[in-house]
Amino acid sequence: MIESLLKGILTSSIVSGTSLLYATLGEVLTQRAGIVNLGLEGALLIGASVGFAATLETGNPLLGILAAALAAALFNLAFGYLVITRRANQPASGLTMMFLGTGLSALIGKGYVGRPIVGLGKLPIPGLAQLPWVGPVFFNHDLLVYLVVPAAVLIWWLLFRTRWGLGVRAVGESPTTAFAAGRQPGWLQYQALFIAGLLAGVGGAHLSVAYTLNWSEGMTAGRGFIAIALVIFSKWHPLWAIAGALLFGGLVAFQLQLQASGMDVSPFLLNMVPYVLTILVLMIWGGRRRHAAPAGLGQVYRGTE
Repeated sequence: MIESLLKGILTSSIVSGTSLLYATLGEVLTQRAGIVNLGLEGALLIGASVGFAATLETGNPLLGILAAALAAALFNLAFGYLVITRRANQPASGLTMMFLGTGLSALIGKGYVGRPIVGLGKLPIPGLAQLPWVGPVFFNHDLLVYLVVPAAVLIWWLLFRTRWGLGVRAVGESPTTAFAAGRQPGWLQYQALFIAGLLAGVGGAHLSVAYTLNWSEGMTAGRGFIAIALVIFSKWHPLWAIAGALLFGGLVAFQLQLQASGMDVSPFLLNMVPYVLTILVLMIWGGRRRHAAPAGLGQVYRGTE
């Protein structure tokens, strides 16, 4: 019984944490460039709604994922126009984009509520999926689950092993200094936001096209804000974000398993478990890591004014 419960929680944590990890990776990149994007929840919802709609209309989940990624990237560029070009306040602009994304996704998905799709199916890895215990847990998932860890490694490589990543991190620390060194802070921030939007779109599409196989308003259920919290938990590091996403995914799976077992506890209380424990983790861990935040995070770059 306990073995089956553990297997179910671990498997579900991997699947549930996938969309969260894509979003967290994008936010790590964004904050490394000095921008706090509180509109991430809206980008996830745009990705989920566009991905579901495109999949249903084309019959191809891969096209749906591509459409979701591009839609969320464009959504992020609109946010970039506000905070980079127009130099608007980042938190206020992010919240505005979050509400815009919530309403726009509801409008896009209005005609698709309750409609079935042929989503992204599982791809068992031959030879490995048949292994006792570990096979079903690690090697029997959809394509986006398999790609999320390589995506984390790719973001790490871009940030810490390329000249482009050095420029992005320099802008996040001090855009004025980066400009003096010959970098273009605004251009690098736009690029970071575009890539982050692609990742958020893929994360949102995974929810609707691979995980739940349906669309409903607000289906991200706060994952965008949890991703922002996990950026702090991960010390603004893409590889640490993997652990954070697995932790939150495991908490979601744990409360679902408790509800399925018929435990005599309010389901509303159980639904709070992942979020409460995430706050506790941030209180215990995040407080000791404030020094890891980019020095220029949230600052509006005034250019040569």
